Amino acid sequence: MSQGIKTVLNKPWIAGQTEEDLFNGSTFDVPTSKVGLRVFFFVATALFLLFISSYRLRMGYEDWVPVPKLWQLWLNTGFLILSSIALQWAANVAKKGSLDTALLAFGIGGLTTLAFLGGQLWVWSELTTLGYYVEGNPANSFFYLITAVHGLHLVGGLVAWVRTAFKLRSSTDVDSATISLELCAVYWHYLLVIWAVLFYMLLST
Repeated sequence: MSQGIKTVLNKPWIAGQTEEDLFNGSTFDVPTSKVGLRVFFFVATALFLLFISSYRLRMGYEDWVPVPKLWQLWLNTGFLILSSIALQWAANVAKKGSLDTALLAFGIGGLTTLAFLGGQLWVWSELTTLGYYVEGNPANSFFYLITAVHGLHLVGGLVAWVRTAFKLRSSTDVDSATISLELCAVYWHYLLVIWAVLFYMLLST
């Protein structure tokens, strides 16, 4: 039986089953969670690209009045950078078996994420105090919409963060906890890149 037919009969697309590389004969396992995260990245990227393109097109109209560039946005960006670094640190030390240090770094990542979200609410409060309401101008509406959608993605990430924190504390399934840590770190890196693009767009208008 040919190599290609054997590969098809093995059904490598079924989750949890070993897949065979047709080029070199090596085997590898692809966790379902990683595949799901990649699909999510594809969908989320398409959504944010839609927002960015709509933003760039709409700002060409005469009624566009950009929102002020508050200094808190820089502070919030710093918090998100720290959270991404902390989660990567947690993933790295977990691979070495240092679960206590991983839990500490993971906690720092969660706290700095909450600081970012709290900072974004602070920005909203400052803008409304200055009179920049959602319905006041198209630029205002886009700002609140874009920052809200990005924030909701982080809130969703915090749900996974809580579940992973319980795995770390119990230490009953180290391999599963390590994979969850890696996925959280990748997710935060992704949202940091998205925020960097959005932040640059907001500053350049």
